[in-house]
Amino acid sequence: MQTIPEETMLELELSRQIHAACIWEATARKIGNVHPLASFRNLHFTDFILSAGAIAPILCKTRKLGLANAIFESVKTTRTSVGTNTNLGIILLFAPVAFANNGIELKKEMQKAIADISIEETKIIYDAIRLASPGGMGKEPQADINDVPNCTLLDAMRLAQDRDLIAKQYADGYSAIFNDAIPTLGGTLEQLGCMEAAIIFTHLYLMGKYPDTLILRKCGPNDAKESSERAKKVLEKQWPLKESGWAEFKELDRWLRMEGNKRNPGATADLIAVTLFIALRLGQISLPLTFPWSDGIENALRRTAPDF
Repeated sequence: MQTIPEETMLELELSRQIHAACIWEATARKIGNVHPLASFRNLHFTDFILSAGAIAPILCKTRKLGLANAIFESVKTTRTSVGTNTNLGIILLFAPVAFANNGIELKKEMQKAIADISIEETKIIYDAIRLASPGGMGKEPQADINDVPNCTLLDAMRLAQDRDLIAKQYADGYSAIFNDAIPTLGGTLEQLGCMEAAIIFTHLYLMGKYPDTLILRKCGPNDAKESSERAKKVLEKQWPLKESGWAEFKELDRWLRMEGNKRNPGATADLIAVTLFIALRLGQISLPLTFPWSDGIENALRRTAPDF
């Protein structure tokens, strides 16, 4: 019997983890985001499923391709698959995680991979970002995405970290993920017992602590701050255990979806996706999933919010 090389086995496992993390994030019924029961005018849940399948076989080969090339090829393949930007933030966040070879030293290896990105590689990543054409980027005096970069990606991300949550993760070693999101996801899984509830709870928690920067770019600081305060209020009302929490949840979801879904908390959704990928890489959750998907939340649903 022919044995499969260890490198190929690692790539196959990474591909499964990347695919699963993207699908879990897209499927969970998070406030203000696309999910199986909520679409945007030009964006559907199936676009995210196709995007997940497109990038997993590429990002699992990040060490072989190099960070910059893996990012560019993932963006290009996504554009071919769905014709729009569904996952630029996810690609940028996943690539250093996929590049890291040692789960025990995952954070350290991720930080080194980011620090080692050269100016030439930064140019490739800038090309990828321009190809994805994310909304609300504006014009910046330093390291603007439409200019040829004259600094490393890490330096550019440090300049952008106050206005972009993805840049902030590059700049500070994914601190929001390791210090806030991973512990919250794990604790909520233990408390509520189902994956979807844990994902939604963690999404709300991160929104409350870190105002969503996609909302900031598209709608301004007032809406970003209000969305954050309202997310905190949902949890203060003990969602999903109390009816008052569900009432706040539904009202916030309604408010976020007004005016053509401009208040889409998409940056926070990207943080959720990489949280799930890192949790898989650390072995904190596993494939096949040992937690039920929605049993716990559906039980709470039947008691308090039958129209969710």
